[in-house]
Amino acid sequence: MSRADLGPYAVLFVMGAGWGLSVPLSKIAVSTGHLPLGLIFWQEVVIIALLGTICALRGKRLELGRQYWRLYAVIAMCGAVLPDIFFYLAAARLPAGIMAIVIASVPLFSLPIALALRNETFAWRRLLGLSFGIVGILLLVGPEASLPERAMVAFIPLALMAPLLYATEGNLVAKWGTQGLDSMQVILGAALLGMAVTGPLAVVSGQWINPLDGIGVAEWALVASAALHGLVYAVYVWLVGRAGSVFAAQTSYLVTGFGVLWSMLILSERYAIWVWLALAIMILGIALVQPRARAMPLAPVRPMGDAGPNA
Repeated sequence: MSRADLGPYAVLFVMGAGWGLSVPLSKIAVSTGHLPLGLIFWQEVVIIALLGTICALRGKRLELGRQYWRLYAVIAMCGAVLPDIFFYLAAARLPAGIMAIVIASVPLFSLPIALALRNETFAWRRLLGLSFGIVGILLLVGPEASLPERAMVAFIPLALMAPLLYATEGNLVAKWGTQGLDSMQVILGAALLGMAVTGPLAVVSGQWINPLDGIGVAEWALVASAALHGLVYAVYVWLVGRAGSVFAAQTSYLVTGFGVLWSMLILSERYAIWVWLALAIMILGIALVQPRARAMPLAPVRPMGDAGPNA
C-alpha cells in the first residue's frame, strides 16, 4: 500500500479522535448546570461562524429559496435541536463513555427506518447486526454492575432518542436529496434555522447563557466541542469525495472507541466488564448493519450535491 493510499486512513483516524473528543467535552459543558437550549444556541453560533467561513472561502453561498427550507428544517430539528436536547439531558446524568456507546447506535436505528421508507433492501446479515445492537444496549441497562448508579438506567432510553432522530434525519435526506446543495451548505442553513429557533426559546424558558457572566471551563468545552464538530464535519465532506461514503462511514467505530478512551483519560471514568462487552457487541452489530461498498473503497466519488474532492 502506497503512502497516498495510507492518507485516507490517517484522516479517518484523526476524524474519529476529534469527534470522539466532543463526547467528554459535552459532558463538561453540562457539568455546571447549563440547560440544553442555551447550549444548543451557542453551539449553532460556533458552527455558523466556522462553516460560514469555509463556505465563503469555497465560493458556496447560502441558498435561501423556498424549496430549501423543508430540508433545513429537517436537518435543524432531527439533526441538531431535538437530538441535542435529549443528548445534553442524558449527558448530565450518564457517564460520557456510556453516551459514546449509545450514540454509536445510529446505524442500528437507521436500518428499520430505511426499510420502512424503502431506502434499503432487506438482508439477513443486517438484521443479525440489528439484533447484536439490541443485545449491546440491553447489556448496558441489564446487569447490576454495568452503570455506576442503578438510577442511571432510566436515562438510557432518553439518550437513545438522539441516535433515533439522527437516523430519521439521515433517511429523510437520503430519500429527498439535498436540492443540489453540498453538505456544508445544508448544515449552515440548518444551523441558522436552529439558532433562530433556540435563541428565543432559551430566553423565554430561562435557559439563556449570557457570555458576559464569564467564560469558564464548561463554556470553553462547549466552544471546543462545537468547533471540533464543524471542523471534522468539513474533513468528512472532503473524505467522502476522496474515498467514498462507505469508507468514510467507518469513522463511526473510531468515534465510539475514542469517545470511551477520551472519557477515561479526561474524566477518569472506569467501566464494568459489562460495558466493555456491550461496546464489543455494539461494534459487531454496526459492522453487520453497515452497507457494503459497491466499488473499491478508495475509488474517488462525488458526495451529496456538487462538492467534489477539491471543492
